[in-house]
Amino acid sequence: MKYLSICSISFVNLILISISCFFLSLNFLLNDMIYFIEWEVVSLNSISIVMTFLFDWMSLLFMSFVLMIASLVIYYSKEYMSNDVNINRFIMLVLMFVMSMMLLIISPNLVSILLGWDGLGLVSYCLVIYFQNIKSYNAGMLTALSNRIGDVALLLAIAWMLNYGGWNYIFYLEIMQNEFEMMIIGSLVMLAAMTKSAQIPFSSWLPAAMAAPTPVSALVHSSTLVTAGVYLLIRFNILLSNSWMGQVLLLLSGLTMFMAGLGANFEFDLKKIIALSTLSQLGLMMSILSMGFYKLAMFHLLTHALFKALLFMCAGAIIHNMNNSQDIRLMGGLSIHMPLTSACFNVSNLALCGMPFLAGFYSKDLILEIVSVSNINMFSFFLYFFSTGLTVCYSFRLVFYSMTGELNCSSLNMLNDEGWVMLRGMLGLLIMSIIGGSMLNWLIFSTPDMICLPIYMKMLTLFVCIIGGLMGYLISLSNLYSINKSYNFYHLSNFMGSMWFMPYISTYSVIYFPLNYGQVICKSFDQGWSEYFGGQYLYKKLVSYSQILFLIHNNSLKIYLMLFVLWIFILLSFLMIL
Repeated sequence: MKYLSICSISFVNLILISISCFFLSLNFLLNDMIYFIEWEVVSLNSISIVMTFLFDWMSLLFMSFVLMIASLVIYYSKEYMSNDVNINRFIMLVLMFVMSMMLLIISPNLVSILLGWDGLGLVSYCLVIYFQNIKSYNAGMLTALSNRIGDVALLLAIAWMLNYGGWNYIFYLEIMQNEFEMMIIGSLVMLAAMTKSAQIPFSSWLPAAMAAPTPVSALVHSSTLVTAGVYLLIRFNILLSNSWMGQVLLLLSGLTMFMAGLGANFEFDLKKIIALSTLSQLGLMMSILSMGFYKLAMFHLLTHALFKALLFMCAGAIIHNMNNSQDIRLMGGLSIHMPLTSACFNVSNLALCGMPFLAGFYSKDLILEIVSVSNINMFSFFLYFFSTGLTVCYSFRLVFYSMTGELNCSSLNMLNDEGWVMLRGMLGLLIMSIIGGSMLNWLIFSTPDMICLPIYMKMLTLFVCIIGGLMGYLISLSNLYSINKSYNFYHLSNFMGSMWFMPYISTYSVIYFPLNYGQVICKSFDQGWSEYFGGQYLYKKLVSYSQILFLIHNNSLKIYLMLFVLWIFILLSFLMIL
């Protein structure tokens, strides 16, 4: 009897729970139900510790999507991580990750949210450093420390919530409309969400976290770690609307969207391009959420999860085949060598660009049309549409670099092997990437939105996408002449390609002063005065005393007689005094 691997068992269980959550969410959505389940963990005299769970259509639908993506990622890992001796440990870490996310999704309570939140942070650190080299250690530390800022903000919010006599924030959202209370708790929760969802100025950890294995990236960047911040703000959406916090978040998330789109056009690492694309989409979710459209943010979060997980899985399959090379300049002609993977890759890329009737189209088009009719300033409007154009630009650039032309890496001995296990995992998400947007559109919005715009505004999104696609094609046609010309703008491209120097700011600049002060303190205290009057001083004195004692104990009769006379003299002196 062939035993079942941990991958197969996890896959079956997760997919079954996912399907049941999906049908439950439909029931809750159609009947407009919300369930609170309270579990009394400890009851001692008058003290009771109660664990509260919140089940509504939003939490159940999100859980269903997370579990479905996790199940397919684990199934995909069966082949991708097949050479790993510790694959069981890897799968257990992924399952812990998913469990932390589940706890975060169904918690209406800030304390249990913190448990899930910190669970995500700790397990993500273990997963980022999974391949155990210097680069992944640095990336893991950057990820963990960036997220600690958000954890501290959540702890402070928990402390402030004591003013209400309980931590179930869901009960107090309405009465938090008091300006001061709203400002304190709202700004702390917003800070926590911005660190987890990597908004400016905490963006540098997200591309660094690409040091993790690709299946982890597919899970982290689609539906778990980075979306936790967006989900938290969706729950706290009342505090954002009509306040200065919403405007600050709109500006920062718009800039994040723009910066990530710009950076991806200068990047040559396949996984980093997709990571920056995630950052751009997170900016889009945050910005529409800051304008008060929380259902739209949820809609885009779910559709984005589908095609982004597929995009990472395809990237993993390509890297697997290219003998672990991630440089898109070495790729080319992949559509010939890996036709099915290329088909999945192209579909997910088009869904990301907002190709009509794929998953991304329904949410992105709706968001941009709502932005067109909203009362926002010209700068935010520009950031929305220009960033959309940049998304199409880097997607097309990526496709032209990797799919067309000749293979540029014959020396790397491409494996030409499309594993069926990985493909089956990808095909499950391919179907969802095609039908998911349309299905969610019918489910979440009970009546279709009728947005009436002039023809040029209606066509603006399409126009921006076409221009972006053409630009992506032109950028991919780099030759020697254009490379030489690009050196004229070396500093500009260096600035834009390195995420506006954010990785340097959050690593070198942060670490320089503590290390410098540490060295000064070490020199002046540990190796200076405290050393001189502390350990070294004692040591020297003890050595000199021991030398004197050694001299005394060296059986010298004269010294013994002198000491004896001295001792008698002292005794007699005392007797005379008494």
